[in-house]
Amino acid sequence: MAIDLLNDEEMIITDENGNEKVMNILFTYENEERGKSYVFLYEKNDEENVLPFAYDEQSHSLSEIEDDEEYDEVEEVFNAFLDDPKIAEAKK
Repeated sequence: MAIDLLNDEEMIITDENGNEKVMNILFTYENEERGKSYVFLYEKNDEENVLPFAYDEQSHSLSEIEDDEEYDEVEEVFNAFLDDPKIAEAKK
């Protein structure tokens, strides 16, 4: 999927069929061991449905996470993000 950054909080993703969707960026992180960056996105009207993607900064593209071990790691990072008391306070 191709992307266009609108600002620090939003990006437009374009799927294989040319459909565009504005998505909000929840947060990003980088795994230096894998040499990959990840982004967690959600639609403005659907904050409960967060989607993780691998992010390639050079090609400005997103890809789905297909490796089970990699997905488990991403899920663990997401859960740590949700459990962080500083984040819970910021959301209030």
